[in-house]
Amino acid sequence: MDSRMFRFARRGAVEYLEAEALAGLGFVEHAFCTRRGGVSTGDFSSLNAGFRVGDQEEAVMRNLARVGGAFAIPADGLVLMRQVHGGTIRVIAGDGPPPACVPECDGLITARPGVALAVKTADCVPLFFVDPVRRVIGAAHAGWRGTALGIAGRMVDALAAGFGSHPADLLAVIGPAVGPCCYQVDQPVRGAFAAHAGAERFLSPCPGEGRWMLDLALANRLQIEARGVPGGSILCAGLCTACCPDLFFSHRGSSGCTGRQVNLLMLRGTDARKNA
Repeated sequence: MDSRMFRFARRGAVEYLEAEALAGLGFVEHAFCTRRGGVSTGDFSSLNAGFRVGDQEEAVMRNLARVGGAFAIPADGLVLMRQVHGGTIRVIAGDGPPPACVPECDGLITARPGVALAVKTADCVPLFFVDPVRRVIGAAHAGWRGTALGIAGRMVDALAAGFGSHPADLLAVIGPAVGPCCYQVDQPVRGAFAAHAGAERFLSPCPGEGRWMLDLALANRLQIEARGVPGGSILCAGLCTACCPDLFFSHRGSSGCTGRQVNLLMLRGTDARKNA
């Protein structure tokens, strides 16, 4: 992690990572939450945000309420995706209450203040996009399938098509995820990236036949760069979730029995304006 670009912070009991570039904007609230600061126990200790992983629902609800309070998210303002490792992106528009859980998708975009876009991860890549000119934000969940489908590039395209965002104006932040040190994949996964430009940069062969180490963060970075976002405007936390079990939940590092950390991005209500 580049200490000049990211820092750990705490609000109440909730410990999280923030990107200084986003924190300095003044109209965005964001956090890559750690696993610390919640009420869950055992394998889900302690700030688990996942409902379908085996934790008690009451504990998850209390954890999400604690996150909402820490970041001044309006009541019913935290929007959770039904993540399916796909490439679908949805826009939250209108003036009514946002949906508590949107239909299946892995990317969300909004220009509405007070709507917190949430991404749940336990090794997959959380992606944040902010257009400081148009005042529009997007958040995406990128596992290997979503990355192979090009969800990072699709987010840039969707911001341009729906809100007139120029790639040169965007800030993109890549949060903590499983690193190339810990993410070994097989031939079918490698094959899914066969047509991707720069695959030789984010797939490295292992000594064992038919196995590769996959750098998910780099694969997503290359997609964002290919859409015209300047390299200096793409920030990567560089923290491996599998290497930091005291800080993050990791599906791979725990053999599948673990919780999910929540990553959130929100336009502040007092400073944000609607997209024209």
